[in-house]
Amino acid sequence: MNQADTHLKTQAILNTVAHEGGNFSVLLSGDWVLSNLTSDSDLQKRIKQAAEDKKLHWDLRSVNGLDSATALLLWQAWGQSVPAGLEIKPEHLRLINKWQNQTVPNLDEPSFSFLQTATYLSNAISDVFEQVLNFIALLGQLLLDGGHLLRHPGGIPWSEISITIYDAGVRALGITALVGFLIGIVLSYLSALQLKLFGAEIYIIDILGLSVIRELGPLLAAILVAGRSGSAMTAQIGIMRVTEELDALSAMGISHSLRLVLPKVIALTVSLPLLSVWTSATALIGGMLSAQNTLDISYQQFLLKLPDAAPLLNVFIGLGKSAVFGLMIALIACHFGFRIKPNTESLGNETTNSVVAAITVVIMVDAVFAILFMDVGMP
Repeated sequence: MNQADTHLKTQAILNTVAHEGGNFSVLLSGDWVLSNLTSDSDLQKRIKQAAEDKKLHWDLRSVNGLDSATALLLWQAWGQSVPAGLEIKPEHLRLINKWQNQTVPNLDEPSFSFLQTATYLSNAISDVFEQVLNFIALLGQLLLDGGHLLRHPGGIPWSEISITIYDAGVRALGITALVGFLIGIVLSYLSALQLKLFGAEIYIIDILGLSVIRELGPLLAAILVAGRSGSAMTAQIGIMRVTEELDALSAMGISHSLRLVLPKVIALTVSLPLLSVWTSATALIGGMLSAQNTLDISYQQFLLKLPDAAPLLNVFIGLGKSAVFGLMIALIACHFGFRIKPNTESLGNETTNSVVAAITVVIMVDAVFAILFMDVGMP
């Protein structure tokens, strides 16, 4: 037997045979497996066309191999019933009969449904509304805890605050310095290329001073903290939910907001303004180095011109918006942390939602500050 004969014998073959008296029968032979059917799309059409004639006689005795997927395809083509007079091997008949007691999912293409769309939109809107209410409730509880601690200073969780300041602030000094330094170099280099065309090289100090101190420094620090520390805070609360530590705290009468939310809010509100100053300083250093190399502006000239280019009021604006950034990042991280259900899938989803929401809110708040203080602090 040569290779060509072997290849033909392994194919799925469908023949229509005519008998005396004008009767026809469908003769199947070869290996009826899914790989053969997927490689021959015309064969599936011929099966459906043959099955439309309920008077045809089916002969599957010459079928060498039959798998479950092909048995399902034949059974569906026959109208989910075995045709009368079917001739088939017993082991293949058991494979087809197996589908009679099983529910086969409908694989038809989904059609557009206005009701389903309206239901989805209403659920999404109600979920957003519920999250806003929970966020406001969390903020209100935070204010109540703050008033309680003002009357009872001994209950301030100093250890939790200091640990969070170290994790969110001190341990972020390296990455914020690197990013700020590189952004300063890039901004200075790109601005220098344009300023050289107009002979206005000295204005590189104004561009760097205002953009870094007022906008880029606080914004970069907030985005890095939201991605680094905000996600960690959400995951921490989520792990406590999974391990039932939150339930244990409630059983012991320990307030979640007082021991978990308040220290994170205070720590980020304090540390993020300091991080923004650090990021702005490293960005200005990078811009100063780039300006000296590309525009031949000395370090002394840069430092003397900087206070006039960016008045001190811009520093206070940057510090104020950084404090608001820290407050929002901590609240959002805690909000999504308490939404986590005791499973790993929810932990990953809510942590991702926390980072996305925090960065989005930071940019929105920055835009609000830019509009409110448009004419404030300009030289």
